[in-house]
Amino acid sequence: MNLNKLTITEAINGLKEKKFSSEELVEDCFKRIKDIDEKVRAFVTVCENEALEQVKRIGGNVPNAEKPLLGIPFAVKDNFCTKDIKTTASAKVLENYVPVYDATVVKKLKEAGAIIIGKTNMDAWAHGSSTETSDFFTTRNPWNLNRLPGGSSGGSAAAIAADMTIGAIGSETAGSIRQPAAWCGVVGMKPTYGRVSRYGVIAMASSTDSPGPITKTVEDSALILGILAGKDENDATTSPLLVPNYLREIRVMGEMGGISWIKGIKIGVPKEYFIEGIEEEVKNNTLKAIDVFKKLGAEIVEISLIDPKYSVAVYTILQRSEVSSNLARYDGIRFGNNRTFFGQEAKRRIMLGTYTLSAGYFDKYYLKAQKVRTLICQDFEKAFQKVDIILGPTSPCTALPVGITKGASMFGELQDILVEASSIAGLPGINLCSGFSQDGLPTGIQIIGQNFSEELILKTSFAYEQATEWSKRKPNLE
Repeated sequence: MNLNKLTITEAINGLKEKKFSSEELVEDCFKRIKDIDEKVRAFVTVCENEALEQVKRIGGNVPNAEKPLLGIPFAVKDNFCTKDIKTTASAKVLENYVPVYDATVVKKLKEAGAIIIGKTNMDAWAHGSSTETSDFFTTRNPWNLNRLPGGSSGGSAAAIAADMTIGAIGSETAGSIRQPAAWCGVVGMKPTYGRVSRYGVIAMASSTDSPGPITKTVEDSALILGILAGKDENDATTSPLLVPNYLREIRVMGEMGGISWIKGIKIGVPKEYFIEGIEEEVKNNTLKAIDVFKKLGAEIVEISLIDPKYSVAVYTILQRSEVSSNLARYDGIRFGNNRTFFGQEAKRRIMLGTYTLSAGYFDKYYLKAQKVRTLICQDFEKAFQKVDIILGPTSPCTALPVGITKGASMFGELQDILVEASSIAGLPGINLCSGFSQDGLPTGIQIIGQNFSEELILKTSFAYEQATEWSKRKPNLE
């Protein structure tokens, strides 16, 4: 039946109308995993027995107001704690770790009725933008198996692109949702920092970590963000602000004519984001996307932002510093293997972070990086006085070949150069497919908004998605 190809919204409607059962939906996803994951390698752990047991408990029930995701299969990035299911962060230190509790994001998915079908591969500890630094294996891009899917949420993005799951969850520290979404041609939503709880997420850089949905459509992203967002007593950094009904807002917009809503909206295009070395096809597809918004009635405003190269320097220092602190707890005493199991990338980041926090260097590096971070935040604030949202390419290139990260210690930072500044500032952003290269690889645009402007981002993204056909394309893995 190929039910695995459905979007979340389509699957919910089909279950409600009893066109198929949740058991058939889940089984089609597992069939797809068995058929192609040997090639793609998106999953670290597949939870078939657990998922089928949960399906039996659902019986003939269908999604409803209390359980809007009842029976919907979900893949979860392997840095989210899942009770009684192995959680490794794709690192050998934790290769046999089984949590005794669920991360808040996982808990909310389960409470909504979602079925966890597996844990997805990632760069170990989320250190990277390729899913090639996983301690276990490299995930491949479904559009070209000789290419990387991006990272660190590459497993989730690949699983969505390859229709191995209906929905997926990732996390972003500085591009780890949007960049793999761009390389895999799917929708990746990075919420405002504090909009979604980090409780139960194996921390990488605590001041920027942001869980979010990776989906096939903007409508699905709006639905899932509405379920995940909100204040969490277990995470003091979560916001007490009320969560809008994102899904209702874009559906109302659609009923009112949809794309006409965008008339008059001011979209800022930073000239600095068309950096030297950007692939011509990425640039051209971004310009074509801008033309789409123009035709929809948006006002395009050229703006200037701090050169993104400075965000690379700031992020490198801050992220390494927080890594050295967060990974200090993994000493093999309470859980996991001892520190000799750390991979080379983790060791490099621990050493650099420890150095920048050490006596005599704290002011020179860490404190200065925090000051520049403040300047980046203020730069965005000034820009948003002139425009409603900011648009630019997500990644400077399409998916790169497998093996290219070897010996490239700054690979991740350079691939995330266009998304790091907004992550450092805690801003929300989304990736949308903007077209394809001549080689058949997806390109992506990002839409960035002010803090807690997810509703505006989603509505604008929905209008673009309705005006284009890119989200309907699928990779050929037969």
